[in-house]
Parts: sequence; C-alpha cells; structure tokens
Amino acid sequence: MKNIAFIVNPISGTKTKGRVAKLIRELLDPRQYAPTIVMTEYAGHATQLAQHFALEGYYAVVAIGGDGTVNEVASGLVGTNTALGIIPNGSGNGFARHLDISTRMNRAIEMLNHSEAIHVDYGMVNEKCFFSTCGMGFDALVAVHFNKGKTRGITGYVQNIVNNIFQYTPEPYHIQGEGLDMTKNALLVNFANANQWGYDAYVAPKASVQDGWLDLVIVDAFPVKAAAELTINYLSKFIDEEGFQMDTIRVKEVKLTRMTAGPIHIDGDPIEMPAELNIKIVEDGLKVLVKKRF
Repeated sequence: MKNIAFIVNPISGTKTKGRVAKLIRELLDPRQYAPTIVMTEYAGHATQLAQHFALEGYYAVVAIGGDGTVNEVASGLVGTNTALGIIPNGSGNGFARHLDISTRMNRAIEMLNHSEAIHVDYGMVNEKCFFSTCGMGFDALVAVHFNKGKTRGITGYVQNIVNNIFQYTPEPYHIQGEGLDMTKNALLVNFANANQWGYDAYVAPKASVQDGWLDLVIVDAFPVKAAAELTINYLSKFIDEEGFQMDTIRVKEVKLTRMTAGPIHIDGDPIEMPAELNIKIVEDGLKVLVKKRF
C-alpha cells in the first residue's frame, strides 16, 4: 500500500473542488493507495505541505489546481524520491497538458491507478523553480492583469492580450550564455521546459521535459501586427516561427539583463524579479506520475 497525498487549492481555476474528495474515494484504487487530502490555506502553503509529505516518505503528492498550484507542490518535491501527481483544475494547465494528463478530473484520478513515475527536467530562474515556462515582457504583463482580473479561462487571457497589446512597447534584452551573446528588442522572451502556455497553445512545440534543454523563445514582432497574430495563433493553439518574427534557441544556462526590475511570470503566475536574471535547466530533478507506457 502506497501513501499518496492530495493537495487541493480551493480557489484556483474555474471549476468547483467540492466533489474532489468524493471522486478520490470512488475512483482511486484502494488496493494500491492510502490517500490523504488537505487544502491549502495561503500562498506557499502547498510547498510546505509537499515538503512535509516527502519527508514522511510518501510515494506521491498530487497537486489539484492550475499551473501555479503544480509549481508550488513540485517545488517542494524537487530532489526527493516522492513523485508529483497532477489533477489539472486551473485556467491553463500547461504542464499537465504537455504530460498528456486529462483535464477531466475523473480521468486524471483514474490515470493514477495506471501510472508510473518518470524523471523530468525543470528550470530555475534566480533560484525559483519553473516546470512549464517562465517569461518576461508582454506575456508577463498579461499574467499580471489576468491575476488581478475576474474573468478566468481562455476568455480572460484573450481579453488581456487585446486590451494591452497596443499600449505595450517592446524592451531590449541582453542574453549571454555558452556561445551566445546577443541583444534583442523583444515583445516577449520565454524560456520553455514544456511546450505550451496552456489550452494547447504551443509556445515551443519541440520542447521536451526530458531532453536536458530549455527552449528560449524570442518574439520581436511589431506590437500592432503581433496583436492579431498572437490572438489568432493562441486561439488556433499554435505559435510558430512563420507567423511571427520569432527565434527559438536551445540553451542550458543563460544570464538575461533587462533595463529595469519588474514582473516576470513563472508557470503563468506573476512575480517581481530584479533586472538581472539567471536561468538554467536542472536535469532529471523531479519525479512525475504519467500514464503507464507498457
């Protein structure tokens, strides 16, 4: 019998969490798992809970929420032998979608009964972990406004793109790394470990969480032109190099310098960071439960 904890963020996303305990009792295989269900009470609580369960030797800790909740739980599990499980219940669910975890709660719970633990990479920006993407520039601005707004889901993202793109001025970014020394005036700069922002919107279609690389994506299109392209491509679920003035470079570690301190987003959640950012990949640093392959 394996001990498994479920950490529920009661305020993430657009769906009710009221039935989650009932579904876990109904669908989780009692021959395999002994479940513990806890609710988060404040920002950062999920990380503390995950660390506690890892120290207690739990087989897995399952995040129930969006990418922000997944980030908090996973941050408490990196470097441990306790696996991360995900029941996506947020606005974007980019990391879960990359791992092919269903966004339907019942199917995600059932998948745990037929899962295996694999090792995946994660990224770090100034000692903060990210598992899907981190970015700065326009997508960080959208994250700030989305976090403050009342409209959730894809409608909230598209509204914030349209409302802010025409007032946004691209900024210069100096990026240095092994064999890399460049300055770009960019609409946005994104570091992708996984391939998407959420809703199957692929910012880095070739990114993999098991290849030991980050995909550095730089979009430097003129904002007025980019407004229509970004919205259309987001809705069509694909961001590609043809539609944008866009570069994708594979990196392991870089230093990025911008003009001033300000917000970036880490897995979709905005956070204030200094002007100088150090970004790197950590290989095989996290165990994750995915659908059993054989």
